Amino acid sequence: MNIRAIIVDDEPLARRGLELRLQDAPDIEIVRQCANGREALAAIAELHPDLMFLDIQMPGLSGFDVLAQVPQESLPMIVFVTAFDRFAIDAFEAHALDYLLKPVDDSRLARALERVRAQWQQRQALAQREQLMAMLGDLNGQGQIEPESLASLPGQPARRYATMLPIRVGRETLRLDVSTIDWIDAAGDYMCVHAAGQTHVLRATMRELEEMLDPQVFQRVHRSTIVNLARVRSLRPHFNGECFLKLQSGQEVKLSRSFRDKVELLLDRSGSAPATA
Repeated sequence: MNIRAIIVDDEPLARRGLELRLQDAPDIEIVRQCANGREALAAIAELHPDLMFLDIQMPGLSGFDVLAQVPQESLPMIVFVTAFDRFAIDAFEAHALDYLLKPVDDSRLARALERVRAQWQQRQALAQREQLMAMLGDLNGQGQIEPESLASLPGQPARRYATMLPIRVGRETLRLDVSTIDWIDAAGDYMCVHAAGQTHVLRATMRELEEMLDPQVFQRVHRSTIVNLARVRSLRPHFNGECFLKLQSGQEVKLSRSFRDKVELLLDRSGSAPATA
């Protein structure tokens, strides 16, 4: 089954150039090219593509404006293709799979397509899982079965999260025990992983790490920060509903208002709710 894609860019040569490069990827089917955000919204509504290569700066609606108007359930996988690197953090906050700079390098495009294929396989597996839950619910007369109950069904193992992170150190690869991680923060195209008093640099996105790590333990506390909740010692209130989490290492990490309720709930559930400083 092919991955159905649309290309959205106000520059005809950019659209054509990307289309030619994608001819080397037979599993990527370009179903439409769009010259602006309005055409993109129409194409998404009509074609329900799996993938969208999206420019950011366009006349009228920007790439971010397009994403803001697409219902979450209709949102395809996103790869931004733009001439500007200053939007990278905002792009990953919009849950983009990748962020390519023009002119697009062939090897960089290949890596982006690897991420697309991996995400596509996950989506297919999830869709099959949901179909199975619905079928089992119908058979049992119980309606839709919740995902948590499916994990206990025969032949359906519970999801496993990473216990080790592979990190390149020179020519060697370090296998880092995730339980030693205190917090992770974004630094451009890289992640800084702080563990046991050391900082390791990892090329990954926030979303990739969130998918790899157990969300009951590792939670985003800020737009660019993930914290190991098991390493939280105390919580210090700040201004405007924001707080700081004090970790066992002594480091303080900002907890934004938008993430506070979820983080506090998980800390309560774990039985390790921190003292308020």
